Amino acid sequence: MARVAIVGAGAMGLAAAYHALKAGHSVEVFEADAVPGGMAAHFDFDGLSIERFYHFVCKADRPTFDLMEELGIGQAMQWRSTSMGYFIDGEHHPWGDPLSLLRFPKLDLISKIRYGMQMFLSTRRTDWKPLENVSAKDWFIAGGGQRTYDVLWKRLFELKFFEHADNISAAWIWTRIKRVGTSRKSIFQEELGYIEGGSQTLVDALVAAITARGGKFHLGAGAEEIVSESGKVAGVRVKGQLLRFDAVIATVPTPYISRLVPGFAPETKAAYDAIRNIGVVCVLLKLKRPVTKHFWLNVNDMRIRNLAATMQPSLKRRSAISSSSTPKSAMKICWRAASDGCVMHSLFVSRAFSQRSRRLKHPSVVSRLRIRVTTTPKIAASQRA
Repeated sequence: MARVAIVGAGAMGLAAAYHALKAGHSVEVFEADAVPGGMAAHFDFDGLSIERFYHFVCKADRPTFDLMEELGIGQAMQWRSTSMGYFIDGEHHPWGDPLSLLRFPKLDLISKIRYGMQMFLSTRRTDWKPLENVSAKDWFIAGGGQRTYDVLWKRLFELKFFEHADNISAAWIWTRIKRVGTSRKSIFQEELGYIEGGSQTLVDALVAAITARGGKFHLGAGAEEIVSESGKVAGVRVKGQLLRFDAVIATVPTPYISRLVPGFAPETKAAYDAIRNIGVVCVLLKLKRPVTKHFWLNVNDMRIRNLAATMQPSLKRRSAISSSSTPKSAMKICWRAASDGCVMHSLFVSRAFSQRSRRLKHPSVVSRLRIRVTTTPKIAASQRA
């Protein structure tokens, strides 16, 4: 039996702790926040318990279902029929099924056929390796044509990834297409899931299971250093004190790894530091009513220079809007209906992860903004509640 330290109590850290305990190890979890759960944790938003970041479940997420069954919360998984849309050139078009594709006026027939075939074949593909070193841009153009890429993907990629737009791996976007594309009731109807009570239900179940198996939590106790001696891990330094462990599993964001482990070889530190990242800050807003009926609405209108949005009506009569603004920052918004309106998650994507994340350390730092909604897609100026 090994003494194992888990750094970070987000979803990954909790799952690692649970499985390490199942394997017979002694486990302690160290978390800088005052609560476990990370981005899956809930907080009190003016009387409403809601997660810091929006989540949904697809039918391909079998490991999640298996884990929930193990934890005794399998019955909490709920499924809802959902829909998708596109907002382009001032028009709102249904999307996500063969008839909607055929009726879509912004592509010619050949482009529609090529795009439809690429999406269908993507749901049947099982091997990501051939796509790993292919850019998403080149993959979309090869499969659907230049016109399809320009109309459906180009602007969304530029607003989401900035200067990295042309270098995003096709393997990444393929996994997203396959995950959502195979979560259907039929070829004409998408079906997505949510956990009753939100992601906090899963967090609470994992925390209870870890505690019952003898695992220990240290909240408000972030690891300052993963210490190594003679090339081997020695433990973690917390609040200036070295706590010795046989193994350490770090689940913190990648940009923090190299400085968290000063004992890494120079080439290992350089490899971690070479990974480019785009940071995200999540802000929540309350709305009085939904903007769209769709779970996901891609806003790809060239006239909307400061707001390109994906809107997602939530699975419990809730909704979300994701958007991007200036070349230096992007905003992704998800709104979810409360009993008296909607809650909107907003993510500001910064080009400099380290600079932004050091200044804004809590995802719900701005939590009580309200906005007035006029006709879709216009949104009036924000104002303090």
